[in-house]
Amino acid sequence: MRYLPLSPTDRADMLARVGVGSIDELFADIPPEMRLAGLVDLPRARTELEVERLLTRMAGKNTAASSVPFFVGAGAYKHHVPASVDHLIQRSEFLTSYTPYQPEITQGTLQYLFEFQTQVANLTAMEVANASMYDGSTGAGEAVLMAHRVTRRRKAVLSGGLHPHYAEVIRTLSHMSGDTVATLDADPTGTEDILAAIDKDTSCVVVQSPSVFGHIIDLKPIAAKCQANGALLIAVVTEIVSLGLIEPPGAQGADIVVAEGQSIGNGLNFGGPYVGLFATKSKYIRQMPGRLTGETVDAEGKRGFVLTLSTREQHIRRDKATSNICTNSGLCALAFTIHMTLLGESGLTRLARLNHEGAVKLADRLAKVPGVEVLNASFFNEFTIRVKGDAARVIDELVGLGVLGGVPVSRLLPGAGLDDLILVASTEINTDDDRGAFARALEEVL
Repeated sequence: MRYLPLSPTDRADMLARVGVGSIDELFADIPPEMRLAGLVDLPRARTELEVERLLTRMAGKNTAASSVPFFVGAGAYKHHVPASVDHLIQRSEFLTSYTPYQPEITQGTLQYLFEFQTQVANLTAMEVANASMYDGSTGAGEAVLMAHRVTRRRKAVLSGGLHPHYAEVIRTLSHMSGDTVATLDADPTGTEDILAAIDKDTSCVVVQSPSVFGHIIDLKPIAAKCQANGALLIAVVTEIVSLGLIEPPGAQGADIVVAEGQSIGNGLNFGGPYVGLFATKSKYIRQMPGRLTGETVDAEGKRGFVLTLSTREQHIRRDKATSNICTNSGLCALAFTIHMTLLGESGLTRLARLNHEGAVKLADRLAKVPGVEVLNASFFNEFTIRVKGDAARVIDELVGLGVLGGVPVSRLLPGAGLDDLILVASTEINTDDDRGAFARALEEVL
């Protein structure tokens, strides 16, 4: 606090003006168990050199994703990103660009956002897409709020195959707005009856495919049941590369599609920033959150681009806005667009096929390990295995043998009684040697 130019009297005046008695009252909406009771257990002061050495030693405890065979997924996937992507996004006209409010001087930014929207619409088989969201999870939360506006209902049904982090974001937003959320039990076998949960009070149904457990979900009967009850189907895709092989959600009847675009053009980046994809039917376009870039012509009849259907209320008047998402992950969206352009349609299909073929080889290999059961009848590049004993312990011991073997489900769903399950992802970066090392290490641990 010594560096903040505010006296105790200043702070007391500010608190009095907003009508609270203490700083702690400002955080009343955050559950007590999520708040620290005191200061973080850190030294009160260290020199810069000491801090650098300390943090370097701490970082040395990590096992870097590129240093060992890597099979971690669960919503963030390690793919090869061509060096040209990173080179291009670091050009100054891209790296330092800001909000394209003035179209006469931001045509380059607006054009790549327009191309990005076109790619997302094509990938998802939807009619319109926006200029990106922060990430897939916030996109899912905004999709639910949008569905409530469209249907004028306030109840969302969440599949048990939806990523728990996405579900938690939806529940948090719904809690603050007083909406109802019905979350089905976790579905590691891919056999849940989500149709039975849809009724005339349902605003929307949120289904992920491939699910967090890797199952490919047939969305068509769910879309039909939603339509019959006046509800919207929100399809979630956390592994966007899967749409290189799997029928896109729009072709299966989805009303809104949200996805995480990290797999294309963006590395793992220690958890972010990522890029959320959001697409819908054209009749819902005025309820769509975020920015929309449109094509037009200038006074001379030349092709040009502008922000369209975007009122200033969306950016400066929170209480009047359709959404409070008033920016976009511009640089990450550009990386997505560059990588997708380099791949092309045939390249994306080939990449998806490599992912699926590698995952099938891995599943076959692990299924032969005594004490391992593969739970999936269908999957893209991620599947669930059951192991004997505590899966988190197994993962820790695999790290000791030089393999990052996946994500224990107990990390995503603590207390759900799924402590013997592991989510395993395999992408084009994995070789036969990697798969062999994983199988041998897992056999040794078990």
